Amino acid sequence: MIVAHSSDPRFGERIRDVRGVSSAGATHTAPLRAAGTTDDGEAKLLSKADAKALKQSAAPGAEPMEADQWDLRAIGADKAAKINPGSRKVTVAVIDTGVDDTHPDLAPNFSAGQSASCVGGKADTSAGAWRPANKDHYHGTHVAGEIGAARNGVGVAGVAPGVKIAGIKVADPVDELFYPENVVCAFVFAAEHSVEITNNSYYVDPWLYNCKDDPDQKAILDAVNRAQLYAQRKGILNVASAGNSNHDLASDAIVDKSSPDDSTPVTRTIDPSECLDVPTQLPGVVTTSATGVKNLKSSYSTYGKGVIDVTAPGGDKFQLPADTPSKNGNILSTMPNGEYGWLRGTSMAAPHAAGVAALLKSTHPKAGPAELQRLLKKQADPMECPAEPYDPDSDGDVDAVCESGGKGRNGFYGSGMVDALDAVKKK
Repeated sequence: MIVAHSSDPRFGERIRDVRGVSSAGATHTAPLRAAGTTDDGEAKLLSKADAKALKQSAAPGAEPMEADQWDLRAIGADKAAKINPGSRKVTVAVIDTGVDDTHPDLAPNFSAGQSASCVGGKADTSAGAWRPANKDHYHGTHVAGEIGAARNGVGVAGVAPGVKIAGIKVADPVDELFYPENVVCAFVFAAEHSVEITNNSYYVDPWLYNCKDDPDQKAILDAVNRAQLYAQRKGILNVASAGNSNHDLASDAIVDKSSPDDSTPVTRTIDPSECLDVPTQLPGVVTTSATGVKNLKSSYSTYGKGVIDVTAPGGDKFQLPADTPSKNGNILSTMPNGEYGWLRGTSMAAPHAAGVAALLKSTHPKAGPAELQRLLKKQADPMECPAEPYDPDSDGDVDAVCESGGKGRNGFYGSGMVDALDAVKKK
């Protein structure tokens, strides 16, 4: 793949006619600027007073803020950590907005040698290049904590607190978008630096869905797919979030009102079998939907029969816990500058699946990506479609329809809820 910059608006059209070029297209719809993606809800930082109260009420042997981590208990990660917290030989790369490796809960497990910035499409491995551009680019740091925050008596715990975490920054420092050239670089970098699992809690900008019949979008599809398949051939399992639009990816048509998101969006109706969410719908990628504390599909989570592989906790404002100190239905994790905060989204669900995959890799070190995905689905706890019409906001309207996909599978939850405890039990 070659990344070229041109001031000629017809450059793509001309280069497609060049012998040997299989596809070519623009990765931006607006001019490049000199020097994001968000979840369903705004970030909420944990106040110092609440953090102090949590630490004072922590149970013996638990992390100081673990009482608010209902998500760990939902997948048995608290119990799994007592058996096997994960191997130091396993690395999960967080392809995202950057990771603040100076955070006290992330520093013990961070692998600088497997981290970089891929902004601009070329890997920068200089010290700290992988860190977020500013405190508002908190997404990647939050994701990293969900996967591998250390059990070190400081704050929170990750699903796999014994594995290594790498950060590969791909978010543009100006608009926080995830452009194709950056994502391609990230998959290739991970493949060439002995990473076992990547977490992808984003879609490739500027198009929510990339259509095969559009030459620009086809080039994006081709390039990112080629890169992630290269990573798979190098032994990497790629895990991705399903999306926060409550779209049915198995339907005949979806209305996309958000693309392109780097210029002026236009409303278009797409066929989700021909126009794909990248990378989540690419072959071999684990597509993860989100649930709330009541084990019901999160109100925002995208879904689809035959598309969703597994589900995991992502939080929901309509599902609130009754047995946690903060009564917050979102996911508590690490934030830049040593802070902690709540987020919700399928962006939070995917790292739970990636963490469980890391535990599986720790337990079955010879398993390749296809076998890891098989084990992830096999050890998931099956979840049935809701017995009642799906109406999480209780407004009387059915907000989504769960379709059965055969024994133990459906459009909301795929093969079911990922299970950290089962992942560390050799079978």
